[in-house]
Amino acid sequence: MIKQIFGKLPRKPSKSSHNDSNGDGGVHDNSSLNSALGPNSLNNSKPGSASSKPSNSSRSNNGPLNSHSSTSNKSNHGKKTASLASQAGPISASGVYEALPSFRDVPSSEKQNLFLKKLSLCYVVFDFSDPSKNLREKEIKRQTLLELVDYISSVSSKFNEFAMQEVTRMVAANLFRTFPSPNHDSKILEMYDMEDEEPAMDPAWPHLQIVYELLLRFVVSPETDAKLAKRYVDHPFVLKLLDLFDSDDQREREYLKTILHRIYGKFMVHRPFIRKAINNIFYRFIFETEKHNGIAELLEILGSIINGFALPLKEEHKLFLVRALIPLHKPKCVSMYHQQLSYCITQFVEKDFKLADTVIRGLLKYWPVTNSSKEVMFLGELEEVLEATQTAEFQRCMVPLFRQIGRCLNSLHFQ
Repeated sequence: MIKQIFGKLPRKPSKSSHNDSNGDGGVHDNSSLNSALGPNSLNNSKPGSASSKPSNSSRSNNGPLNSHSSTSNKSNHGKKTASLASQAGPISASGVYEALPSFRDVPSSEKQNLFLKKLSLCYVVFDFSDPSKNLREKEIKRQTLLELVDYISSVSSKFNEFAMQEVTRMVAANLFRTFPSPNHDSKILEMYDMEDEEPAMDPAWPHLQIVYELLLRFVVSPETDAKLAKRYVDHPFVLKLLDLFDSDDQREREYLKTILHRIYGKFMVHRPFIRKAINNIFYRFIFETEKHNGIAELLEILGSIINGFALPLKEEHKLFLVRALIPLHKPKCVSMYHQQLSYCITQFVEKDFKLADTVIRGLLKYWPVTNSSKEVMFLGELEEVLEATQTAEFQRCMVPLFRQIGRCLNSLHFQ
């Protein structure tokens, strides 16, 4: 009888269900946040606008960080943990997500700890699909992110390893996400009408922009030691950044372009890896999908990189020209990035005139048959290449070249 009575009593919920810590510095799993916070929160914005005016959201109230953020977490690098930088746990709608004191309100000795606490507060990702949801909490986070940007810009002492780890973890939690997979066949056709379409605007941009600005300031800061930071701005981190280049939001791609270029400049150890990873994106785009939003921005970065190549050119750089850049003339949507591609191609010929024959034959290989507007682009690029071509290289390819030009002269196209 007693056993039957005890059997009807409700069981105590397991404590493990409240632990949503993910201290690996990678993609933040926010599926265990309270239902008041959406699962696929995004954040995007334009460079230089992190100090924009506050939105109409309600003002934040200064107060202590809720005790949910005191659970310690291990990083995937096996480094020591500390409660100050542990992730924020589930946030309810009862107002436990509170702002922290300003940096100017605490003594200098406490600023480092406050910096870590503010980073921890910003781990929480909000749902921006509903503009009316969590207005107060969103404004608290936005103001906190702006304070973090100012702190990173003005700090006068080197970031320690733990601070670097927490910065990259917070950035990963907010930025790294998977974009919905589009129907490639229909998307290719749509790309021809992109000038007539409204540009995609991410509703989470008010937060994402500031996170991008924070990452940019962190990378370029003289207080960020590249030898230490490379452990956290590592290959997986760089790959996740490259994945974001497929964003529909041009403002996000502009930030990514600047940040990746700065990473390439500061972290010399990552340079071969970055070039190889970009190559792989191009291969997938050319031979599989023919759909990627960030090809033009990636080519802009490469234009600057190619400009800095030392002479004589390495064999791997010449292979990159032959295997990746020249085949980029093949996709139907080449008009979306042709200006940047043409710049990269001519940079190669100007650095090594012996490559002119290879480039011209490559253009002839992918010469359009039925697309007259694409043909006009090819003629313009060919003109730039020929200006840098020497006599010997011209003589090697002049027969097939003039045959193609003859066919163009017989065309009925008005240009």
